[in-house]
Amino acid sequence: METIKAQNVTANDLQWRIRYDAQRCTLCGSCVAACSFRAIEVKVERRRMVFSEGDFPEPKSRFSAVPVIGQVASVQNYCRGCGICEKVCPNDAIAPERNADNRFPVVTRSLMGDSIKRGGRKNLGGFQRALDRIRIGRISQMTDPSLDAERHTFDVLAPFGRILPAGKLPFTIGEDGVPLKTDFTPPVHWIYPILIGDMSIGALSWRMWEAIAMAVAYLNEECGLPVRFCSGEGGVPERLLKNRFLKYMILQIASGHFGWNRIIKAMPEMTEDPAGILIKIGQGAKPGDGGLLLATKVARHIQAIRGVPKADLLSPPNHQGLYSIEESVQKMFLSMNAAFKFRVPVAIKVAASSTSVSVFNNLVRDPYNIVGGFFLDGIDGGTGAAHEVSLDHTGHPILSKLRDCYLAAVGQGRQGQIPLWAGGGFGKTGDLAADAFKAVCLGANGIFTGKLILQMAGCVGNENGRCNACNTGLCPVGITTQEAALVHRLNPEMVAQNIVNYFLAVDKELRKLMAPIGNSSLPVGRSDALVAIDKDIADRLKIPYAC
Repeated sequence: METIKAQNVTANDLQWRIRYDAQRCTLCGSCVAACSFRAIEVKVERRRMVFSEGDFPEPKSRFSAVPVIGQVASVQNYCRGCGICEKVCPNDAIAPERNADNRFPVVTRSLMGDSIKRGGRKNLGGFQRALDRIRIGRISQMTDPSLDAERHTFDVLAPFGRILPAGKLPFTIGEDGVPLKTDFTPPVHWIYPILIGDMSIGALSWRMWEAIAMAVAYLNEECGLPVRFCSGEGGVPERLLKNRFLKYMILQIASGHFGWNRIIKAMPEMTEDPAGILIKIGQGAKPGDGGLLLATKVARHIQAIRGVPKADLLSPPNHQGLYSIEESVQKMFLSMNAAFKFRVPVAIKVAASSTSVSVFNNLVRDPYNIVGGFFLDGIDGGTGAAHEVSLDHTGHPILSKLRDCYLAAVGQGRQGQIPLWAGGGFGKTGDLAADAFKAVCLGANGIFTGKLILQMAGCVGNENGRCNACNTGLCPVGITTQEAALVHRLNPEMVAQNIVNYFLAVDKELRKLMAPIGNSSLPVGRSDALVAIDKDIADRLKIPYAC
């Protein structure tokens, strides 16, 4: 007797199953053509039909081959639940359904001999954000009336660059009463308090990158909102480096140093300075782990920008040659400042952890006064590619560490000297303005967001395991892929318009939140404006508890 093939994978072992109605299907093939994961295919089924032609029942069988759409039972080509097949089907004959009774985590590890990788945010099942348990509880009414959100002038700007206290400003008054500069002044740019977080041109498709660049330029030049976009690791196209729009871009240098040769070589031809430099030490989605761009996404233009062959590009977990905070300040910060002749703010990005406050305290005490920002990334941040074990089991929530850093600076009387920027799941519910406002009240000067921008472009992934295939290079909507056929599914003009519209709405909502508490500028550190409806959150963040 032949051994039963118990180890073979079936559709029931996978996370998603394909619901298919053969009666509604016209076999147009749209679903098969649109599925970027090759998770469905045309199959032939042998069908039996019983009939009788005589005056008396005389059952006969007739067999026929019938073409149908079938699911591929494979751990290489499995359904991600993106729903593209459902969108293109003219007859509502096919759709993915979540398979609650699956054993996919065991099957994929045992058959592929590799840990699971995925893109997107963390899938924290049953996890409720602390932000959702915080309310704005102090409303100005009689003694200090609220402002008019529609007609009052608001100053919605955040610093990017080192802020010197009044006593350390390098100015003196001359004999004629005119202030004279006596020493170096760190560069400071005042930008919008919501930054589009670092997403590289390797992680995103060129059309998606173009859409973000167009949106940022329009917001700055037509709408008066000084929004900035961080390039992510891997460099930027040469034409952008020589373009006036570079002034809206923050260039990132990470541990892999990809693309920096091209940036350095282009400096003599730059017509504008970048908005800043961000040195990435770590990120919240996978703290202590370097970047990863799989070979499937290393297209020819990526190879040219990064100066690499078509291969998996792995960044080390730390910057080689830097073994302390002091070395980082002296080597990286000084060298980056010197490269741009001290005209461009240089900031640092770290993952939120139990050591975040120690790092921040060391930077605050920096005698060079050249650290222009502290970017703190929390556990709920997104990433294009990471091992699932890192996504689900490492990291630290953002709010408590943000609050700790701010209070540590307050304890030294140095709050505001190094701008605090926070990220990690802001805008996860779609309400970015409320999230940003609460973070500002807890001590942040501004926040940064990434995944939300992708959702405006049509990303179908979510926190419940739908799609999350950014790392594969097979993004079904053309956002995180380099495959030409998939990239052309994205309309960059429409995406840019969506981003612009969203920021205009957020700007209006920020004013609607600032006005009731009587603030015409960002209420940085105004924790008295907040209350928590959870006692533990209130105690941890040192804000009032309300029940």
